[in-house]
Amino acid sequence: MKRIRHKHNVFIIGATNRLDIIDSSLLRPDRFNKLIYVPLPDDKSRLSILKSALRKSPVAKDVDLQLLAKVTKDFSGADLTEICQVACELAVTESIEKDIAREKERLRNGQAAWGSYESDLVPEIRRDHFEEAVKFARRSVSDNDIRKYENFTQTLQQSSGLSSQFRFFNQQSPLQRTSGM
Repeated sequence: MKRIRHKHNVFIIGATNRLDIIDSSLLRPDRFNKLIYVPLPDDKSRLSILKSALRKSPVAKDVDLQLLAKVTKDFSGADLTEICQVACELAVTESIEKDIAREKERLRNGQAAWGSYESDLVPEIRRDHFEEAVKFARRSVSDNDIRKYENFTQTLQQSSGLSSQFRFFNQQSPLQRTSGM
């Protein structure tokens, strides 16, 4: 780490959800200048994450993403993305199954295999796909984990010394010294 000090414009960013195994030497002064706790997303952030995860997916108009964001309180961004992926997989699976059934019906009726483009039988991710996906959804961050992160944040703030309480007493500000006051 000391060799990096001589380089310019080098930033090291680390992320973990395993605070219990961080080497204490990394937490000493002059190692990482900022340690930031990023809490789980709030309603607005969850809605943004859902929209982002679905930006290229055809979603039915009756799917209420705001409601989905509300009911997924304490879900991480990865958890929300997984719900979207599972809903998409369910829609694709249903579409494939319907295409196979349609093809079998054609063959039974003596029709030729379809060669021309036919409409998709499942053109959108519907509410029922999301409902099924949420049934299997799980939170990856437990309440116990959240408490650990919050305690860790408090510990870091407390161990930062007097910085938040330090004030010079009975000394003039730089402006007062230069103006002769």
